[in-house]
Amino acid sequence: MELLFVVLSALSVIGVGYLGQRTIGFDRKAISAMALYLMQPFLAFRTFYTNEITIDYLYILLFCVLLCIGMIFIVHITATIKKSPRSRQSAMVLSGVFMNSGNYGVPIILLAFGNVGVDYAVIMMVIQSFLMNTIGVYYAGKGSVREYSIKQSLLNILKMPMIYGSVLGIAIQLLSVPMPDMIMKPINLIADATIPTIMLVLGMQLGAIKKKNVSIGDVSTIMVQRMLISPVLALLLIWVLPIEGMLAQVLIVLSAMPSAANTMMLSLEFGTEPDLVSYSTLVTTLLSIVSVPVMLMLVM
Repeated sequence: MELLFVVLSALSVIGVGYLGQRTIGFDRKAISAMALYLMQPFLAFRTFYTNEITIDYLYILLFCVLLCIGMIFIVHITATIKKSPRSRQSAMVLSGVFMNSGNYGVPIILLAFGNVGVDYAVIMMVIQSFLMNTIGVYYAGKGSVREYSIKQSLLNILKMPMIYGSVLGIAIQLLSVPMPDMIMKPINLIADATIPTIMLVLGMQLGAIKKKNVSIGDVSTIMVQRMLISPVLALLLIWVLPIEGMLAQVLIVLSAMPSAANTMMLSLEFGTEPDLVSYSTLVTTLLSIVSVPVMLMLVM
């Protein structure tokens, strides 16, 4: 029952953004850009600076990269069979490949596995964020209505400040440079506000969805990829890689999380079928009320 309350708490924050958009109306793209370019770098910096780098980083990195590559391959095969246009293929990559391992996955892992599990979940969250801000940005640019070239898509990656926040956090931690409170306090304030802001933006985007622009077939395909194929592939990777115990359990559960809210911001920023990406996030999040408890029962 407590796990259900965690899921419903996340949905309630999204619901506030939804109601705000439906009743008041906001400039969603401006707020989304603020979270993407101004707030996320501080969250990335704090996460890498405060979490000690261990060998588990390498294992989780290998797992995340291989899972990402495998899911992209599956999405491309599916999109080719469906003869989907470039923009829809990119939207399917954003929704089908990247999971909500942060603002949704971390509290669930905390409840199920405790603080040790959260340490693993935070590492995966940061690595996933890095992949979303590189590979995800590339596909968002590739499928944009503005028709970015491959070179322009790669340049978009270099424009993402979250990458530089992550690198700076790692460097300062490895160099053992102490950060005074007068610097860390404002960093913590912005970092703490990032995830709620992303959830509110997701709700706003859901409130502005035009359902006529969303294909139920595409949403169903993304749902199967995210909620079924991804955890199955994760199980295979766990079997191949030297990962066991609680780390293996945490990674499998996180692989079955719904579509990431951050991909919605990327689709909105680049104009890569934001309705499809947002609607897929909504559907997979609602389904997770049932699928996540089931997954926990299977691995624990």
